Amino acid sequence: MLSQQTSELIRKEFDLAKAEMTEKGKSYGIGAGFFGGAFTLELLSLGALTACFIAALATGMDTWLAALIVAVVYGAAAGAAALMGKQRIDEVSPVPEQTIETVKEDVEWARTQQQSVGR
Repeated sequence: MLSQQTSELIRKEFDLAKAEMTEKGKSYGIGAGFFGGAFTLELLSLGALTACFIAALATGMDTWLAALIVAVVYGAAAGAAALMGKQRIDEVSPVPEQTIETVKEDVEWARTQQQSVGR
């Protein structure tokens, strides 16, 4: 009886660990998506808008200065997106904390069951 209960408990713990790690993986995926989105947006905006912005600024200043201003603005936007992605990834712990706690409880339960049977 005890071995059957222990086997069932171990199976449930593996299922819990799997579910917990799947949830954490989703959060990591979202954070990585922010990084990917930042890169894609950076490329698209650089290709589509750079010439327009430089041309607009160049009406009142040298072209090289207009290009420098546009590059700084793009860099700041990319940095903000990267920080958002990093923040999201840093919020997630790679350790299945809930499973560790329940395994500790299960070990304690098994000890008390073993002591009860031994008496």
